[in-house]
Amino acid sequence: MRDIKIEMPQAVKEIIERLESAGYEAFAVGGCVRDAVLGRVPADWDITTSAMPEEVKGLFSRTIDTGIQHGTVTVMKDHVGYEVTTYRIDGEYEDARHPKEVSFTSNLVEDLKRRDFTINAMAYNDRVGIVDEFDGIEDLEKGIIRCVGEAKDRFGEDALRMLRAVRFSAQLGFKIDETTKEAINELAPNLEKISAERIQAELVKLLVSDHPEYLREAYETGITAVVLPEFDDIMKQEQNDAFHENTVGEHTLRSLLQVENDKVLRLTMLFHDVGKPMTYSRTEEGVTRFFGHPDISSDMSREIMRRLKFDNDTTDKVKKLTAVHDLFIKNAPNRVRRAMSKVGKELFPYFLKVRKANILAWKEDAQEKALADLKELTDIYEGILERGECVCIKELVVDGKDLIAAGVQQGKQIGEILNELLEIVLEEPEKNKKETLLNYVKETYLS
Repeated sequence: MRDIKIEMPQAVKEIIERLESAGYEAFAVGGCVRDAVLGRVPADWDITTSAMPEEVKGLFSRTIDTGIQHGTVTVMKDHVGYEVTTYRIDGEYEDARHPKEVSFTSNLVEDLKRRDFTINAMAYNDRVGIVDEFDGIEDLEKGIIRCVGEAKDRFGEDALRMLRAVRFSAQLGFKIDETTKEAINELAPNLEKISAERIQAELVKLLVSDHPEYLREAYETGITAVVLPEFDDIMKQEQNDAFHENTVGEHTLRSLLQVENDKVLRLTMLFHDVGKPMTYSRTEEGVTRFFGHPDISSDMSREIMRRLKFDNDTTDKVKKLTAVHDLFIKNAPNRVRRAMSKVGKELFPYFLKVRKANILAWKEDAQEKALADLKELTDIYEGILERGECVCIKELVVDGKDLIAAGVQQGKQIGEILNELLEIVLEEPEKNKKETLLNYVKETYLS
């Protein structure tokens, strides 16, 4: 027990006190304790107790049976749910994912033994203080991710814990304990048994952390060979040209650090060059070339994200941004308007961030001019926004109804005419006036 005081939400205190007043033990447990000790604000608070699920339900007026077969009851307080789980011992794991059965226990330490890492195996209440049987506090102080007990046992129980180890190291900036890392190297192939949805969730948390470059650790321990083999390919792919001096993978890892921890941006940087191994060639002078890699990368990003069960909206955005990440745009207002139309007004700010991140991951001596050009492009873009210039069909002052009212027949010609009007306005934004555009339509199609 350590003399550490944690400030818990009032609702958590009240749940623990209610359970204790009824003669049961109760503690905040797991990640919330870890984060509180680190001075972080926990995303949620979990409670563990010696009370059986039905006993928990009898003590609180509003509960939900969220996982009662595993001992979990959600207690509702002020429209917020708090998971309260009975101390338990997991039975044998048969599929590297789920215990065959669970049994309840009255011993807190037995419950803590089944948890993944020492830093997640601490419990706390105001009466007892910190319960830290596996030196989680010491590992927090040292900045280490270490399994509770035997690492091979913990990873044999749930293979996803191997990817979680890398994810926690990235979120916290911690190192993975050597024994834990050795076990990952040996057991990484078991990740094949884990669902795509669970892999995706951990991968995204890693990517949007403060250390997305720790994905290198997943590569070095054999994790990505199973869950993201395309990343292994780019880590091995050399590139040597005026802009790059390391492998495609190392460039990718550097680029991840140059955008904010936004899911779409980080996924785009992860995949922006994933097609390079498919398009590799080399000149007689030894310069590497990857002609057509943006389109290949775009198609591959969609395939990978579908495999990992990403939602369609995220997949579509990443696919689009990956396809245009190398788009050349001449620094002239009409060219920028056309680029905004091609990329999409919503995605264009993302495109600018992707372009900048890509440049900042180049050789330093190749960055200055490219960054200056990008700054000029950005200034032109901001001017277009300030002037409210039209860059898409929905911003035209006329629509299909206006064309029909003017005498154009319903049908596919409506769309064709609107696209033609957009082309005119992209070149000459001052022509986005109803009278001007309708006069053009009448002269061209109705005279």
